[in-house]
Amino acid sequence: MRIIHRVVAGLDVHKKTVVATRIQVNEEERLVWETKTFGTMTQDLLALLDWLAEWECTHVAMESTGDYWKPVFNVLEGTFEVYLVNAQHVKHVPGRKTDVTDSEWLAELMLHGLLRPSFIPPKPQRALRDLTRYRTKLVQERSRTVNRVQKLLEGANIKLGSVVSDVQGVSAQAMLAELCTGKMSPQEMAQLARGRLRNKIPELEKALTGVVETHHRFLLGKQLTHIDFLDEQVADLSAEIARQLEEMSAPPPMPGEGDSSHPPETTSEPDDRVAPLTWTEAVELLDTIPGVNVKTAESILAEMGLDMSRFPSADHLTAWAGLAPGNHESAGKRYSGRRRKGNRPLATTMVQAAWSAVRTKGTYLKSRYHRLAARRGKKRAIVGVARSMLVSIWHMLSYRQPYQELGDDFLDQRRKEAKLNYLTRQLEKLTGGSVQIEFQPVAA
Repeated sequence: MRIIHRVVAGLDVHKKTVVATRIQVNEEERLVWETKTFGTMTQDLLALLDWLAEWECTHVAMESTGDYWKPVFNVLEGTFEVYLVNAQHVKHVPGRKTDVTDSEWLAELMLHGLLRPSFIPPKPQRALRDLTRYRTKLVQERSRTVNRVQKLLEGANIKLGSVVSDVQGVSAQAMLAELCTGKMSPQEMAQLARGRLRNKIPELEKALTGVVETHHRFLLGKQLTHIDFLDEQVADLSAEIARQLEEMSAPPPMPGEGDSSHPPETTSEPDDRVAPLTWTEAVELLDTIPGVNVKTAESILAEMGLDMSRFPSADHLTAWAGLAPGNHESAGKRYSGRRRKGNRPLATTMVQAAWSAVRTKGTYLKSRYHRLAARRGKKRAIVGVARSMLVSIWHMLSYRQPYQELGDDFLDQRRKEAKLNYLTRQLEKLTGGSVQIEFQPVAA
């Protein structure tokens, strides 16, 4: 088999140990290999780096085992071409069930160029990923705490959620704060309503009358304090994410900038080069999509980045995100089209954005959802809408164009003649005769 790389290494990574095998092709065109086990502490990984550098390894391959690969990647990044490979690509090999043989097999596959690396973003983007993913976890925790508040109120016979649409609104929050103290009567708490909610004061008085015990007030106070704490944490994270985006959007320093002894060269020729797309500009572009706000745009960009050239087409991006239909065909028969696993945080974010988009009025995404839901069900339809949004994002970032709304009648106008023929046939079936359509000008 053809040899692509002459000095490579394979790593079998675990929590406490790393089994490494280095292989090189000597002058006699024979393979020479050596295997050694290292720890996973930073000093041990630096020893691994020196051990690989002794043979001047160019490429290192390792499997993506949980989060255990990250410390190894942090040390080897920048020194070697590190390939993080999918374990499914190399696990279907009989007889290789030990750590040593796993590392040898990875090195051998790397030697012949048979491994495909996973997408590992650069360090600034990885930092942005950590921030956005943690913010998502805090938002989810806040939602769980709000549900706990609702459950506690039901246990205390407080039916506030049956009257107000949001128990976290300004009026509801004021009522819950007074409910914790126990100093106001239900009639007095109902008077804290604001705006249109004041029209429901009689209902509020009934809803706020319950069997509230001491432990109910104690738990409610703790839960409301926890929600306030989570709100502060989310706000701090959002500010840090904004700062990180501004730092990543800053242009790199020009050669000689800040050094008066070497002033930059000036040319009379105009510079026709287009400035690359910045992170803040990308957030503004994605914010034009229905169902996508600034926080959602930040989470999307943190997962896939700005450079769409790493995805040859929009279909590659949707497959990488895990939103493309699966392929399972044998003997001319198509089996389950269940979508395969991909980038779960990105897929989850896109599905949440799709749920928001299908609630907007007069949009193409809403009409597409209802067409798909009628044939395939709501869950498959929302995944289809999420995939359509991700396809639009690929084109928007590739060509630096904002979202263009097609309208809710786009699909009907696209197949106008076919739609008319279909409806005409349906009328003929109902009436039992011939139907002719005459178009009349619309009166002004």
